[in-house]
Amino acid sequence: MNTVQTAEGTSQQPKRSPREPLSRERIIRASLRLMDEEGLDAVTMRRIGRELGVEAMSLYNHVRDKEDILDGIVEHVLAEFRIPQVEDFMEAARQGAREYRRLLLAHPNVITLMSERKTAFTNVESLRAYEFALDRFRGAGLSEADSVKAFHAFGGYILGFVMMERGLMVGGPEDAEHRQAHEQMAQLLASADLPRMREALPYIIDCDTEEQFEFGLELLIHGILART
Repeated sequence: MNTVQTAEGTSQQPKRSPREPLSRERIIRASLRLMDEEGLDAVTMRRIGRELGVEAMSLYNHVRDKEDILDGIVEHVLAEFRIPQVEDFMEAARQGAREYRRLLLAHPNVITLMSERKTAFTNVESLRAYEFALDRFRGAGLSEADSVKAFHAFGGYILGFVMMERGLMVGGPEDAEHRQAHEQMAQLLASADLPRMREALPYIIDCDTEEQFEFGLELLIHGILART
């Protein structure tokens, strides 16, 4: 290690920066980073320990097991939701839906974790997004029961859209296999009694995801307004 020369001519060892102590929060952050960069299979106790520079057994002082970590990842991501600061229902719904989509695109594997989660939430901050959505539906005039139905409709739409969107990202229009699949579909439709599919195919191929998301979102919003 290099030494530092003082004014008196003596040598001193440079001070080390203190390492952040191991904690549940630090474990969750490292696990989320692993999941985003390498996928869910990379999130193992041994690998997390290696990322943090500790033995895997040390993790159990702060988390119960791997499932506890995965549940923590979901809560951590949901707590990142930025609450729109608008009162108008339509604009609040638009901004909230876009923010939820942003989170899921940033952490796409969390969709799998959400679908498999069986435990109760333990972090109030992770529920702020849900509270925001339900409050806006109630404020728009929906009953308690219909607010929950609307919540599920919006959530299901955004989750499903992001899953479709991720698939398009993997095999976009410039991808050779993607182009070949569309060419084969066009050949099939050319001789089939499916005129609506034939006329829709060019728009399916050239679908703009931003435009498509906003179109579906407006249908949902105006459906809610019609309900009220």
